[in-house]
Amino acid sequence: MERKKLDLWVGLFVALGIGALLFLAVKVGNLSAISVSDTYEVNAHFDNIGGLKRRAPVKSAGVVIGHIVDISFDPQRFDAKVTLGIDKRYPFTKDTTASILTSGLLGEQYVGLEAGADPEPLQPGDTLMLTQSAVVLEKLIGKFLFSTGNESKDSEGAAAPSTPRAPAPPGFGPGE
Repeated sequence: MERKKLDLWVGLFVALGIGALLFLAVKVGNLSAISVSDTYEVNAHFDNIGGLKRRAPVKSAGVVIGHIVDISFDPQRFDAKVTLGIDKRYPFTKDTTASILTSGLLGEQYVGLEAGADPEPLQPGDTLMLTQSAVVLEKLIGKFLFSTGNESKDSEGAAAPSTPRAPAPPGFGPGE
């Protein structure tokens, strides 16, 4: 009888462990972000989307209002076309600004929306005109290192900027 009780507790513990692993897999895979609410789709074009992925959240004022539906390359404009699925409960204006932002220092990327002042609402299929691409950490570090390298080179080997001087009196110039 004691052996059966022990087997039952071990089985229960294993089942809870598997359930916890499935829960973590759903959270990490962002599968919980799939919603069944009514959405409308709008497009936004970005020069660089960084690490943005499908099903990433779309937020406004820190509140999740939708998700990324699709990401594709536009061969006519040579940029990334991102399709946003926004919950119909949140109507935005035509002059809404879309930015690719990062949660924390190295966290997941998402699209942040800021509503404008235009009274005209966005319609399904509209394209957001005001966008701001992702900040790519590698480019930022490269710019910093390049500017730091130039400053140290200027301070070590370059001559100080010359100031205008009065002409040398006759007989004191070079070659005289």
